[in-house]
Amino acid sequence: MDAIEELLRRGVDKIYPSKEELEKTLRSGKKLKIYQGFDPTSTELHIGHMVGLKKLRQWQDLGHEVIFLIGDFTGMIGDPTGKDKSRILLTREQVLENAKTYQTQTSKILRFDGNNPIVIKYNSEWLNKLSAADLLKLTAYLSVQQTIERDMFQKRLENEKDISLSEFLYPLLQGYDSVAMDVDLEIGGSDQLFNMMTGRDLMHKIKNKEKFVMTTPLLTDASGKKIGKTEGNVIGLTDKPESLFGKLMTLPDNVIIKGLEYLTDIPMEEIGNIKRAIDNGENPMTYKKKLAFEITKELNSQQEALKAQENFERTVQQKETPEEIPTINLPESLVSGATIIDALAGLELAESKSDAKRLVEQGGVTIDNKLIDNPQATFAPENGTIIKVGKRKFVKVQIPAS
Repeated sequence: MDAIEELLRRGVDKIYPSKEELEKTLRSGKKLKIYQGFDPTSTELHIGHMVGLKKLRQWQDLGHEVIFLIGDFTGMIGDPTGKDKSRILLTREQVLENAKTYQTQTSKILRFDGNNPIVIKYNSEWLNKLSAADLLKLTAYLSVQQTIERDMFQKRLENEKDISLSEFLYPLLQGYDSVAMDVDLEIGGSDQLFNMMTGRDLMHKIKNKEKFVMTTPLLTDASGKKIGKTEGNVIGLTDKPESLFGKLMTLPDNVIIKGLEYLTDIPMEEIGNIKRAIDNGENPMTYKKKLAFEITKELNSQQEALKAQENFERTVQQKETPEEIPTINLPESLVSGATIIDALAGLELAESKSDAKRLVEQGGVTIDNKLIDNPQATFAPENGTIIKVGKRKFVKVQIPAS
């Protein structure tokens, strides 16, 4: 594939109105204005966001104008897509605080300086300026019937759950971003299609202009569950290399090929060979480590990725103790008389005492290489005692001087 073909196929779900029409525009040599929006509803971006970021970088490398839009206005509402109940409204201060490190996080993938830098914009710049009359005029472009047909709203109605007017207007506000910036193309996850097509419709009606929409596939497991946050555990772009590598190694095997395509720069021909090898019965562990290495390398460095892989192989595969273990000061309350579950909860190695009890009963806790099987046993540490929880969490205890 040449660069344009790879841009239009790799990590792409669908293109509207068509791939052929967008390809014709690109091969004419025309440079487009592209954007993707990110609502700062939390402080941390994760590998689910990385799919779109990699696509933005491809557009940037081909010389197109790329806008990284921070939805500081829409973020206060929160996108209702996929939500089974109304989101709590955030304050402007909260969304700005959440977005404070977005450039730092995404600069691991995007280029904000040098040749053809990414442009950062905030949608409060134009949405804050809309008068009541402006908003009323905009609402005429979107029908109640069109909006209420969304699957998530239908589910809310079936379950007799509220739909706030702010959520109802969210697609209109996001769609207006395209008009305000006069873009040629918007990128977003496939679950954002309704919002992006609303913007496409507004561009036709207000500016009489074509707007392409490129949806990226969601990174999901076999059950359709989105990858990025697993049981509340975010695989963050700024996770420390060893933690990042370890979390990536917990991904299910069916994510390997999708992850290699969406999140790495490995040639598609090589990815095809890897898929055939796995389909023919080769151990997928080798290729999952390749996926974890490539992502860790891109978000950090090759040296740190190598070190993270070595740490994983030593501590998880070979079950050895890592060379570097964080030291934690033991509170006075745990120096004597505390139980194992008191210690695990008190040192925040478990979320609660009940979680600590579960970890012990499942054989997930060792102290100085001794498996702990009684959660009510007395915790009797010495200076330098090493506690291991699960496969990768190690801490060394420091007892305060008496």
